Parts: sequence; structure tokens; C-alpha cells
Amino acid sequence: MTFTVKLELASAQSLKDMPLELLADGVAVARATADETGKVLFATQVKAAKWALRVDRTILKTHRAP
Repeated sequence: MTFTVKLELASAQSLKDMPLELLADGVAVARATADETGKVLFATQVKAAKWALRVDRTILKTHRAP
């Protein structure tokens, strides 16, 4: 099964390379990044579930104050 999602931010910021996860019943089953137009394509073997999207926060780095 494939999902195509088109994302847009109200602030008009670019979503290019934004890492996202597709969740099936709360479990990440696919990961993908947005292209320059905000489109994301997910491919998964899961057939039926309660679906959700979330930002993959593993790219965020912890900044320490000097």
C-alpha cells in the first residue's frame, strides 16, 4: 500500500527534506522525506490501521548553552 501526502505550512516555509514517519496504530511503519513541493510518498505492507503522521525528531540535535 502506498500513501502520498502533500504538506503545506501556513508560514510558507519549505518542507524540503523534512523527515516524517507513517504510524499504524501508534507504531512507525514507514519513513520518508518531503520533496521541494511538500509531497511525501510512503510505502508499507500494513493493510488496515489507525493512521497518523509525525515528524521524525531523530534529526534534531540538543544544543547546550556555553
